[in-house]
Amino acid sequence: MSVSKLSCNFCSTKLEGEFATCKFCQLPDDQREFIEVFIKCRGNIKDVEKELGISYPTVRNRLDGVIEFLGYRVEKNDPGEDRKQEILAALEKGEITPGEAAEQLRRSGK
Repeated sequence: MSVSKLSCNFCSTKLEGEFATCKFCQLPDDQREFIEVFIKCRGNIKDVEKELGISYPTVRNRLDGVIEFLGYRVEKNDPGEDRKQEILAALEKGEITPGEAAEQLRRSGK
C-alpha cells in the first residue's frame, strides 16, 4: 500500500502523487504500540515488562519481531538465558521463593 494523497486540515490544500512512508509507519498496530511503550520506558526492559504485564522473554521476542520487520537481522540468544531471565523476574515479583528460583535455575542449567 502506498500513500497517494496528502491533505491539509487547516487550509484544505491537497497534494496527489506517490509518497513514501517511513518504516515505522508500516509497522502493524501492535508492534507500533509496543515500540511507543519501549521508547517511553527508554528501552528499559524491566519497565516495559511492568507496563505491559509481560515477561522478559516476551519483551525480547516482540522487540526481535520489530527489528526483523524493519529489515535487520536478529542474533538469536541462548534459550536457556531467556529461561533464566524469566525465573529471575518471577523471583523479583515475589511469585516464587529464593529456594524455588535456585532449584529452577539448577534444572534449567542441565
